[in-house]
Amino acid sequence: MDTEAVRSFVRAAELGQLQHAADELGVTQQAISKRIATLERELEVRLFTRTARGVQLTLDGQAFLSHARSIVAGVDRAVTAVRPGSRALRIDVLGFRTAQAVLLHDYWRSHPETDLDVVTVRVNDPHEVAAAVQAGDLDASFRTVTDPATLPREVQMIRAFDCPLELLVGPRHPLASARTLAPAQLRKLRIWVPGIAPRSEWGEFYDQLATAFDLRIDAAGPNFGNEVLLDALADSADVATLVSARDRYIWPTNYDLRRIPIANPTLAYPLSLMFPRTNPHPGLRAIINHFATLTPVPEPAWLPSWARHHAAAPTTSRTAGTQ
Repeated sequence: MDTEAVRSFVRAAELGQLQHAADELGVTQQAISKRIATLERELEVRLFTRTARGVQLTLDGQAFLSHARSIVAGVDRAVTAVRPGSRALRIDVLGFRTAQAVLLHDYWRSHPETDLDVVTVRVNDPHEVAAAVQAGDLDASFRTVTDPATLPREVQMIRAFDCPLELLVGPRHPLASARTLAPAQLRKLRIWVPGIAPRSEWGEFYDQLATAFDLRIDAAGPNFGNEVLLDALADSADVATLVSARDRYIWPTNYDLRRIPIANPTLAYPLSLMFPRTNPHPGLRAIINHFATLTPVPEPAWLPSWARHHAAAPTTSRTAGTQ
């Protein structure tokens, strides 16, 4: 069924004049007449009778009108659901306590008119997420494909911001009283980071970090979530973990956990943003510009190899962005 013919029928019925419906829909009266005639042939009923004042619904037309309105409303909702700028900006984050989600929440608090749909895609391989962006299932994702040559051509990736890392320890840990730490002081520590998955960007990050600073990063055991990790830190005198300075962690007061900045150099985790190369959601521009105003990580800073040669891009264009 031609939905524009149904729309023409609805407006003619509501306005009582074919010409008025044509004016509103931006077509000729003849086009409206043809659409309605085609619709009547398809339904095998008369929808209107002509009068001196215009058109009047037949009994069949009256019966069809409420259903026709539902059809038009459904089509309009469907178009709105997929048209960039008229629907919520759907962004994938690694987790709702990660720096990405925290900064998005900060932005939304300053711009509550922004319609955001923040989701977490439960896959580890960033190429799968890039495919979701390419397919239009996501407007953007805070994931990094560490080899940009393997990105789909339709997907663009920029550096969004960098996050300094901190050591998180319990009160009985030997470094619990330190105010800052240098990476050399982390050698021989058991740094427990459960959940490091094969083919993940964070797996590659921790591999490079451990090699660069001769660190013992332990991913042993299943990942039961942040709460279990925090429990272990509170009870241990020798286990530590690494967290982003912008990650949100909450624990009971009696745990007395300590977040210790790492400096000289700062260990920085780079966050990238993937989005369609052509016609990205217009709501992305303001968010990317907001990231450009964030305080940079303290220098000197260590970054993984894929981030050392790619500067952050502050803006996007309607048709394309800057790699």
